[in-house]
Amino acid sequence: MSVKLSVNVNKIATLRNARGGNTPNVVQVAKDCERFGAEGITVHPRPDERHITRQDVLDLAEVVTTEYNIEGYPNDRFMDLVLGVKPTQATLVPDPPNVLTSNAGWDTKKHLDLLKDLASTFKAEGIRSAIFVDTELQNIEYAAKSGVDRIELYTGPYADNYAADPQKAIADYVKAAELAHELGLEINAGHDLSLDNLRFFQENIPALKEVSIGHALISDALYFGLENTVQMYLRLLK
Repeated sequence: MSVKLSVNVNKIATLRNARGGNTPNVVQVAKDCERFGAEGITVHPRPDERHITRQDVLDLAEVVTTEYNIEGYPNDRFMDLVLGVKPTQATLVPDPPNVLTSNAGWDTKKHLDLLKDLASTFKAEGIRSAIFVDTELQNIEYAAKSGVDRIELYTGPYADNYAADPQKAIADYVKAAELAHELGLEINAGHDLSLDNLRFFQENIPALKEVSIGHALISDALYFGLENTVQMYLRLLK
């Protein structure tokens, strides 16, 4: 099976918010990404609504026909939104409100009780659960104990080190993915995956189900066009 591509449309909202109004139109871009072949749409609404807003989340829920993935820190506001929308997947990140972008995974041992409660809540509502993790094997082990359906491997360090030494950059991810698969976890990945490093990642990570890509894909679209760019990423995954 090929790895699914979920397009993160946060950057479309960032561009819109810089000017006000509704250009570019986040909902239309999401619909177009699906029409161009994307198999999912990802959003990460933050408390300050600096890109995706609550209304965007609601509007997209009405039109996304593939997989809808909502990422965020599980405060009351986020949980109310997710449980109201009931997306295909909720991906939990440990971000405090003031960070620029997600840049670390959960300490799953420290937060095991919280993650157990959240996984149970999502399961009862028919929402697939995923948590953002690094490659520390203990965090993989405790992710499995939490009862979540999937992990999302934080691929920032892989992207940072890929150009210098691809094999070294991916080594810890291979070990983490192998352990996750053994423990019955499905595997997603995201953060700074790009046209340069994506194929090598997916070819070396066993049982990879889905990648979520936003910043690089939207940046590439400025040069190659959105339809062409989505299909370029899809070709790398298939």
